[in-house]
Amino acid sequence: MRLHSDSFEAGQPIPATFAAGTPEGFGGNRNPHLAWDDVPDGTRSFALLCIDPDAPTDPSLAGKAGVEIPVDHPRGSFMHWTVVDLPGDLRSIAEGSASDGVTKGGKRTPPGPAGARQGLNDYTGWFAGDADLAGDWFGYDGPYPPPNGLRTHRYFFRLFALDVDTLDVPERFTASDVLRAMHGHVLAEATLWGSYALHPKAVKV
Repeated sequence: MRLHSDSFEAGQPIPATFAAGTPEGFGGNRNPHLAWDDVPDGTRSFALLCIDPDAPTDPSLAGKAGVEIPVDHPRGSFMHWTVVDLPGDLRSIAEGSASDGVTKGGKRTPPGPAGARQGLNDYTGWFAGDADLAGDWFGYDGPYPPPNGLRTHRYFFRLFALDVDTLDVPERFTASDVLRAMHGHVLAEATLWGSYALHPKAVKV
């Protein structure tokens, strides 16, 4: 199975229109175009995750005045998009069809492909203590790496072909719920990644 995008080239920078954050603040936050082919026989649905594996493990450093987060700072995963029950005959998601702009407090009922369900992304926890931004952040919310981080972040779109029509996940589900529910049902996986950074001196690793 192959996954590609008309919105950015594989392994190259993701344009700011698809990011939640820019040097000036919130960005365009449009979901990128995604398309796939060479789907295995027996595919009944797809699941989609967007993961940043380069998030700092000490969130208190993000945006802290006078501090730069070093390249070798310990990293963890940050989930930007979690989708299940994408129909088995679907082959693309149009740019901007699932997100177009930042909704403070998160999108309650994000748009997207008919029949699909979208889970919580990790901005839910990130903004939990912010009175203006706290809420359930469902659907796609794009890159917003720390502006004081010296590492260029990578964003992996992972598409899974599944042998079931629907996944057994809670109504308010996360990527962890999806990964557990998919166990034993994955027929194939395709991955596409791009990069994004806000620090002018950020480097790739």
